[in-house]
Amino acid sequence: MRQIVLDTETTGLDPKAGHRIIEIGCVELVNRKLTGRHYHQYINPEREVDDGAIEVHGITNEFLADKPVFAQIADEFMTFCDGAELVIHNAPFDVGFIDWELKLLGSPRWQSVAAHCTVLDTLALAREKHPGQKNNLDALCKRYFVDNSQRDLHGALLDAEILADVYLMMTGGQTDLALAQGGDQQSGEEESGEQRDAAPGAIRRLAADRKPLRVVKASAEEVEAHQAMLAMLEKNAGKHFW
Repeated sequence: MRQIVLDTETTGLDPKAGHRIIEIGCVELVNRKLTGRHYHQYINPEREVDDGAIEVHGITNEFLADKPVFAQIADEFMTFCDGAELVIHNAPFDVGFIDWELKLLGSPRWQSVAAHCTVLDTLALAREKHPGQKNNLDALCKRYFVDNSQRDLHGALLDAEILADVYLMMTGGQTDLALAQGGDQQSGEEESGEQRDAAPGAIRRLAADRKPLRVVKASAEEVEAHQAMLAMLEKNAGKHFW
């Protein structure tokens, strides 16, 4: 299964108010493994960035002045995502912006995200797993021991890399048992730039080309000893469950 973990940064909160995408970051997962492939692009939005948005991501109008416009990068971006499941935190926010950009583009090839990809919303998933708790990206990093110590400001590629780790842990790893305090917030306006301390047990990424772990099977003698132990436990302590 091919998945693309995706994040965007924008000039503001509402595309229908004329706001545009200014950064896209994507990382690729195949069969739940990071492949090392990614897509990252800054975009000239052809308008001013709101001051409040700059406070969140730190991307200025001057920095974006010489960057390509969305029409120049649309084919490369959409080709990278085509046919994949997009994994996005608060997906309606990012998908809404991408669909708006595609509408402005007016391309007969790329009409909407839904026409080319499926979407998994990790915010909705987190709310199902942790109702009543904070489920923004920083809170999930703390809950799943994912290192976000470099996240002073929002950035699309860094946030996509962090979300990939969070998603893998949330759907297949262990979590701590401590309950987070406070309620939910929406992504896109959900997180402050406050830096959180990384948990000492933060996960680290392994190389995509690492050798598979060697499988060591029990010998016949070990299996026989195990069965004898289970028989003894059942005789002395009643029915066992392993």
